[in-house]
Amino acid sequence: MYQYDEYDQRLVDERVAQFRDQTRRYLAGELSEDEYRPLRLQNGLYIQRHAPMLRVAVPYGLLSSAQLRKLAHIARTYDRGYGHFTTRQNIQFNWPALKNVPEILAELATVEMHAIQTSGNCIRNITSDPFAGVAGDESIDPRPWAEVLRQWSTFHPEFAFLPRKFKIAVNGAEHDRAVIQAHDIGLDLVRNETGETGFRVLVGGGLGRTPIIGEEIATFVPWRHILTYCEAILRVYNRFGRRDNMYKARIKILVKSMGPAAFAEQVEAEWAHLKDGPSTLTEAEVARVAAHFVDPNYEDLPAEDVGYKALLRENKAFAAWAKRNVRAHKRPGYAIVTLSTKHKDVAPGDATAEQMDHVADWADRYSFGELRVTHEQNLVLADVKQSDLFSLWAEARDAGLASPNIGLLTDIIACPGGDFCNLANAKSIPIANAIQARFDDLDYLHDIGDIEINISGCMNACGHHHVGHIGVLGVDKNGAEWYQVSLGGRQGNDTALGKVIGPSFSAEDMPDVVERIIETYIDERFEDERFIDTVSRLGIAPFKARVYAEREPQRKVANG
Repeated sequence: MYQYDEYDQRLVDERVAQFRDQTRRYLAGELSEDEYRPLRLQNGLYIQRHAPMLRVAVPYGLLSSAQLRKLAHIARTYDRGYGHFTTRQNIQFNWPALKNVPEILAELATVEMHAIQTSGNCIRNITSDPFAGVAGDESIDPRPWAEVLRQWSTFHPEFAFLPRKFKIAVNGAEHDRAVIQAHDIGLDLVRNETGETGFRVLVGGGLGRTPIIGEEIATFVPWRHILTYCEAILRVYNRFGRRDNMYKARIKILVKSMGPAAFAEQVEAEWAHLKDGPSTLTEAEVARVAAHFVDPNYEDLPAEDVGYKALLRENKAFAAWAKRNVRAHKRPGYAIVTLSTKHKDVAPGDATAEQMDHVADWADRYSFGELRVTHEQNLVLADVKQSDLFSLWAEARDAGLASPNIGLLTDIIACPGGDFCNLANAKSIPIANAIQARFDDLDYLHDIGDIEINISGCMNACGHHHVGHIGVLGVDKNGAEWYQVSLGGRQGNDTALGKVIGPSFSAEDMPDVVERIIETYIDERFEDERFIDTVSRLGIAPFKARVYAEREPQRKVANG
């Protein structure tokens, strides 16, 4: 993984010292709230419903064991013993005391981490495939390119005050696991007919209040020019994006209003001034960064470990975990393991300090000292020998991280919602936990098969509800919390937005609503047909009919 050089470290250390003095002056009454607010936001510090919230950057979701141990230490020392992994592959601490935040940032700097640009109207954390570098369907490793983009965007003076926040995702595999169509810029690594590496560029995607799928504006931008091309996009956005209305300020609104073709023409015109300029990449620069992402010292192993196969036959629980949580690896004899944070008694994405310490230990013993954070809010050990899988599973089970539910109904994505977030209209975590509790029969879960439930507590869509097979959106109606349900959203190569099925429901009804949707699927599905494929084939009508036929209208359903 990438390691800081002296310039990286100096930048982060100087920022820590700067923010320490800014916070001291604020606490001493020398800075007003209005003066301090932009300073804290530039360092990832929000003031939430109950306490400050610090969002720490995890570039493209990649962590070392030492970094995770530091996060565990911070959770234990400065927070309430846990952290929350987010859909942007970051981690949030929900209860730090303001006076301690400079010290937390100083501790992060010792392991090459920070909270810079995790908030504010700037380029946020670059996200990517959590299986980058190890997936069998990968054509080009996106990690070096995500790192190049990270270095380019961090502290970029021209893009520090954009009309709104800006999100970039990079994919390098056949299957898009970075949801590039739902980002302000989605970059798809491709090769042209001569084998040269370049990028298919999508622009104007995003969820939130006005969800829009991104549009392709370039089929192939050569790798040397990707930074200047992105600069051209951002300059057009900076020039024409609205600043008078924050709800219409995202680039997706600009692209939609101009039209993708007209927007692309503006980008090409701007690019003519930037192409071959100082931001043009060189082979030496790309090689410098790529040298940090070489394969670890893999052993030569048989494609299938005999002992592992025997244990799969002998142990039903282990086999169920392996079926859902273990993926094929590009190297014979190795596997990719996803550790589930999803359990009915905890918030999706939460991990305790003890669990983080366990995962760091497993990363050292089983996976070359590295791990990843997924946008589904789980953790990944990417390089585990098949012969080590049983031991890892036994330890993960004892630590509460071995739920065999990856991709199943209880693997719910959820934002912190009204339990923490100032913006939320409704709680997300209790809804997720209630649905998980209703569907706690593993045999039934496995019979239902692949399905994604995404829950957001407000229109900002941090829980990505628009692209969930079942999407749940918390809404406020006359001061009460209600939940709107959509069906048919999906992420990946065929990213689509779900359709709202009708009037919203009370919190207590949500497990029943989901159960009726699942019952409809069970009744209507073809053999081996996935939930999302049944919804695509039938539309939302039969699901809507079942859900609302059994309602109690006066008590349980709100208009609209």
